[in-house]
Amino acid sequence: MRLLFSAEGQSWPIKLTGNAERTRNAMLRNLPLELQLHTPKIAGSHIYWHAPFVEDVEGATHVLDAPAGAFIYWPVRQFLEITFAPLQAETAQVTVLGTLDAPIEGIAALAATLKREQGRRILSGSLALVEGNAPAPAPAPAPATSLPADILSARAALWAKCPKDIARVTASRAIMHPAGPVFAAEAEARVLHEFLWWIRDAREQRSEQVLRQTAALALNKTATRLRDFCHMEETPALLFRLEKAMAEPLDFGVLIDETIIIAGRIGAWLDLLIPWNDLNEAFRAALD
Repeated sequence: MRLLFSAEGQSWPIKLTGNAERTRNAMLRNLPLELQLHTPKIAGSHIYWHAPFVEDVEGATHVLDAPAGAFIYWPVRQFLEITFAPLQAETAQVTVLGTLDAPIEGIAALAATLKREQGRRILSGSLALVEGNAPAPAPAPAPATSLPADILSARAALWAKCPKDIARVTASRAIMHPAGPVFAAEAEARVLHEFLWWIRDAREQRSEQVLRQTAALALNKTATRLRDFCHMEETPALLFRLEKAMAEPLDFGVLIDETIIIAGRIGAWLDLLIPWNDLNEAFRAALD
């Protein structure tokens, strides 16, 4: 089975391999997928986009062992990504879903453009099944969800378009704005996203009541910071709604996954506002 990854007027085929059926099915259920590309800040030689699903690792390949051209799902980060050279030192277990079926140089060139342009503009793309694929078993249907309709509709809106309050956070030119509010908001969202994964992973070791209370506190803290420090309204309101949901009689496994997806998407939109390469070059110049 092959996918087609497209961006910047170019397309690259991806060959699906391996036995990560659970993760592959989750991905296939979400195709075709419109996506926004992110430049890496730590691992280096890869491009990635936010995945609209949550799955545990399958196969547990160390990220530094993933060869150039690997198509991987990175739990905890909740990324789908393509590598194009050995990654820099980082410790994580990932799921290998396939491999790029094209010369690696095209992805490397795209990554160079992405590195230069992130924060100036959003580089969008798509991921879709290749027409003419040999017949393959249909992906398993998505599990039924009992989550409230307002949460599901809010997630759909968040996925489809950057919220207005996030888009506005770069507009201020007050003292140390927009850098202060943008960096604070992105850090708050990213830490919340990662912490929710920790809560999810602790389901076998901690009582559900403790985990619900912990998630609610984390959601309240992030929502309060986004509202009071970063002058946002719509996005913190959704996090406050999720805080309230933690006390409602909802399936906790379904709820924590939905909360992770929402927190990750908020962090992804905020990350796209930041011209990371320009900032890194300025940081290096200041240090020198």
